[in-house]
Amino acid sequence: MNYKTVAESISGWTAQKAREAGARGVLVGISGGVDSAVVLALSRRAVGDHALGLIMPCESSKEDVDDALEVARLLGAATTTIPLDEPYRRLLEVLPEGNRIARANLKPRLRMATLYYFANALNYLVAGTGNRSELAVGYFTKYGDGGADILPIGGLLKPQVCKLAHELGIPRHIVEKVPTAGLWPGQTDEGEIGMSYETLDEIIEALAEGRRPNAPAVSVARVQALMKGSTHKRSLPPICETWKASAS
Repeated sequence: MNYKTVAESISGWTAQKAREAGARGVLVGISGGVDSAVVLALSRRAVGDHALGLIMPCESSKEDVDDALEVARLLGAATTTIPLDEPYRRLLEVLPEGNRIARANLKPRLRMATLYYFANALNYLVAGTGNRSELAVGYFTKYGDGGADILPIGGLLKPQVCKLAHELGIPRHIVEKVPTAGLWPGQTDEGEIGMSYETLDEIIEALAEGRRPNAPAVSVARVQALMKGSTHKRSLPPICETWKASAS
């Protein structure tokens, strides 16, 4: 795969989507990870100074915030930082007690609301940072980090995103960071998914090509279950049409 060509293709596609929507620019939530760094770099190529990186720490590590700022500086992209720690704590105070997942998913949903506040105010599109590996198994928060107008790297598996990052000049220490959504201390993407990205991507590719995955059967079964269980995340809400039959 020629990643210079990939970068040009995605940047051109992003610019086209902005034009089609009549948007003035593109907005990206940047977390200090490789996916958001790549999307910001591609958006910067697509719309120039009209690419904005929004940093929204919410019980986030200082390292992640520093990495997000470093990437933006290297790319020459504008940033705005909106701390969400206090709004998050206040919401938890007024909401009934929930489990760890309910509390964790509130963070990306607060970020989504913040992204769209800026998008509406600036007439920008929200560029999501999900990659193909995560989208295939529903590893994202519905109406959280899954809430976006476009998904520039949604067709790339995680290793392909990392190779594209090298092409775009993203610092090695960010490319090689352990992937995490930062939902709670010690949380990692691979820990949540239940396998390495290498195994996950082999299974995704094999199933898409109609061949037998070179992976343990238990991992294949888990990926198939994740795909099936997350179908609703990748679709618009179903509309009830049964009333038509009863009304006729």
